[in-house]
Amino acid sequence: IAKQLIDKIYEKRKAAALDLEKQIRDCHQAGDQRRISQIIDQLVEMFSNNVNPLHIRNGGLIGLAGTAIALGVDIAPYMEKFIDPLLDCFVDPENRIRYFSAECLYNIAKVSKGEVLVYFNQIFDALSKLAADSELSVKNGAELLDRLLKDIVAESASVYIPLYPETEKVRDERKDPRGVLVSYPDGIVDQDHLGGKKAFSLAHFIPLLRERIYVVSPFTRSYLVSWINVLDSVPELELISYLPEFFDGLLKYLSDPTEDVRVATETILADFLREIRDVSIVRRQLDEQAKGQTPAESLRHIDVGEKEKLPELTLETSEKVAFINDNEQASFDGESLSKDDNASAATDDRNIGAWIPGQGVKVDYAAIVEILIQQLIGEHDEIQQSTALKWLAEFLIFTPDVMVPFTPRFVPAILPNLAHHVTMIQHAAIRTNKLLYGVIQNLPSPIEVSRPPTTEKPIPRMMRSPTPSAAKQSTVSSQEAVRPHSPVSFTSQNASNNMAASNTLSSPEEADLFDYQATVNELTIQFLSEFEETRILAMDDGTFPALLKTLSDSSEEVIKHDLQLLAQISSSSEENYFKAFMMNLLELFSTDRRLLETRGSLIIRQLCLNLNTEKIYRTFAEILEKEDDLEFASVMVQKLNIILITSPELADFRKRLKSLETRQDGQALFTTLYRSWCHNAVAVFSLCLLAQAYEHASNLLYIFADLEITVQMLVQVDKLVQLIESPVFTYIRLQLLEPERYPHLFKCLYGLLMLLPQSSAFISLRNRLNAVNSAGFLHIAPKPAPGPLSTRSKLAREEIKWQDLLLHFRTVQAKHEKARRQAMGTDTTSYSDFLDHEKQEGSGSQAVERVDRPPTVGRAPLRRRVTGETPLNPNMTPIAGRGGALSPLNPRARVGALLMNGTATVQKQRRTTSSSRQ
Repeated sequence: IAKQLIDKIYEKRKAAALDLEKQIRDCHQAGDQRRISQIIDQLVEMFSNNVNPLHIRNGGLIGLAGTAIALGVDIAPYMEKFIDPLLDCFVDPENRIRYFSAECLYNIAKVSKGEVLVYFNQIFDALSKLAADSELSVKNGAELLDRLLKDIVAESASVYIPLYPETEKVRDERKDPRGVLVSYPDGIVDQDHLGGKKAFSLAHFIPLLRERIYVVSPFTRSYLVSWINVLDSVPELELISYLPEFFDGLLKYLSDPTEDVRVATETILADFLREIRDVSIVRRQLDEQAKGQTPAESLRHIDVGEKEKLPELTLETSEKVAFINDNEQASFDGESLSKDDNASAATDDRNIGAWIPGQGVKVDYAAIVEILIQQLIGEHDEIQQSTALKWLAEFLIFTPDVMVPFTPRFVPAILPNLAHHVTMIQHAAIRTNKLLYGVIQNLPSPIEVSRPPTTEKPIPRMMRSPTPSAAKQSTVSSQEAVRPHSPVSFTSQNASNNMAASNTLSSPEEADLFDYQATVNELTIQFLSEFEETRILAMDDGTFPALLKTLSDSSEEVIKHDLQLLAQISSSSEENYFKAFMMNLLELFSTDRRLLETRGSLIIRQLCLNLNTEKIYRTFAEILEKEDDLEFASVMVQKLNIILITSPELADFRKRLKSLETRQDGQALFTTLYRSWCHNAVAVFSLCLLAQAYEHASNLLYIFADLEITVQMLVQVDKLVQLIESPVFTYIRLQLLEPERYPHLFKCLYGLLMLLPQSSAFISLRNRLNAVNSAGFLHIAPKPAPGPLSTRSKLAREEIKWQDLLLHFRTVQAKHEKARRQAMGTDTTSYSDFLDHEKQEGSGSQAVERVDRPPTVGRAPLRRRVTGETPLNPNMTPIAGRGGALSPLNPRARVGALLMNGTATVQKQRRTTSSSRQ
């Protein structure tokens, strides 16, 4: 047989192996174990000696396969002799040796079944190398062996006990000399209950998996993931308990360049997450049921739990017979009966079935969370970060109590990813952050308990906030206990008492797991981030100037959330604080004009959304009325006016201004705004239109004739005409159809028409007025009987001192003209001289008459000059005899225009042309 076994022809070697199989079977039946051992030794020598020719080594391998087939399960005692030399052939440089060694082990495993699991670690390690073999035939053979081994593990790994206990010593001797870092609950418990260890030990396998999990080869990675999937599919093994041992390496597979590896990894990770969720739900249910038990029931439940301490669930009795001999089965049956009795007794207590998936499984949540945090802090692939965020989000849902102590660690791990350039990571971070925020908000306040005084030093606390950011919270929870290490509100009157009480809140049995101080410290650090999304959600209790500075940020989202915080602070503080906030905001706009131009509207509108609009505008008006910087006051009033007219957020506020006839507070509001709006002529005119004070608005136009018509003013008038054509002023356009009720409205609009050069706004307004004229509404009788509205309007108008408002408007505009001339270096008269000139035009009742009715032709007003106009002759005096009336309804003004001499007509045309060009 030996001679034929080493023949160069494969068929002869195969025939010799069959003859050897018959001989081994005869020896086994005769009990000649010594001869079998000698034959195996000779076969090992044939294939393990590298000096031997290829056909001799192949003969040894095929002979060993025949020997295993002959012995069947009884090959187990001899495995120690050949398993290591056989596995060494897996890395032999010769392809055929590697293939035949895999084929040989396949035959051995096929007949030995569960006995081969004793050497699972060695076989698994060697097979992982074949999975990445370059030879296709070798890979195919390895896949067959791998598939068979997986079937064996799935069927019997959780229950199979070796028929030859002495083989267990082999596994113990092969233990890593440095010591295994994983506990062995399965081996120890099984030895107590069943009289021996199982052939497969997951605890012995995990250290090897932890070491191999960091391989780079995609073939080996795919091999490892497939094995993890198989082991996880066996519920009795409880692989989820060992997840932290290989979780970090498994996450790296998500960034593997091979799609198959990535898909398989994502699938197994999803399965793990589902199992953890199920375990958490079962644990929560059992905890809730345990809380409702009486002490006696709890003791009985604990006693039953001690008797159910088997960490792996076993198969049914009919399935165990194939693996356990009669004596062991008898003892096991007796123990099972006693276990079933106890379990049935506990069923009524727990009101659950005999077994629930996930029951009794222990998951090291803290270790898993630690690994997830590391994925977010270090340099990792994007898919790893997004997966880590998704896991943290799920943990926050079904195990929030476990996550609370990690809050200070989550802040630097989650918040920076809010600004991640990858949308997937950004969305996952936003979701995780919201869930964490909700968990912290739902934390119950600790119950105050009395404790005897101690000599220990009090727990250090954060410095008190210089801003009232905690005022609102303190009012809500003033009757509740303050969380340890929590900052005290600056409005608190009993800070020392609160501090002393907060140090004695929690009992040793129920310590507060949320570290407030560490969390706030991390938030403070994150506030320095350059990314907008991080700053949005990392607001600490910083000083008020820091929050105002954030309004200059380039991101709208940052500004919106900053304003929400400022609004919350202002709404929960005193009136002086709110006014200081408005003053500081105006100061910021004054020093940063670009901010006012680009973000001013956004800031004011957001404040109106979060605070009372009337309060904001009234405060702004009171401050701007006394503003020394006239140019800024004019710009600011213009900005506020545009927001007032166009913003949807201020719709209710606009309705209040329209009700001057019926509401006393509306009149006071109008007066306050008017006095401040006088800094901008067009703004105060549009305010009168908005409040339907058309008579006063028409009187303002006569004063416009005395003002210096600048380019900026013409631009504002142009914008106002465009706004009149917008939906905001629809009511004005409809009121044009009722000239008997609103006669002064026509004067206002025709006055605007006369102010404008012939531009697109001029054409638009002229067409609007012509449409009304063509309908014949202007030919209605001008003096109808006064209706209830006009009477009510008259009564209301008496409450407002219109002449005082006109005088205030003149005074403010005089200041503006003087300031503009001084800035241009062309002012040759003092402010008193300007007023004297006004008095010379008309004193006393004449001045009032000039306000209340159109001026006569003979009046000599100040020359209306467009800024930037080049005079025709520096020595030329102003033209006397120009009519100041701008309303075409005044026929005297039209006649006066016809009486202008030729020179004045030419100069007027030149000025009009110059203004139009500018």
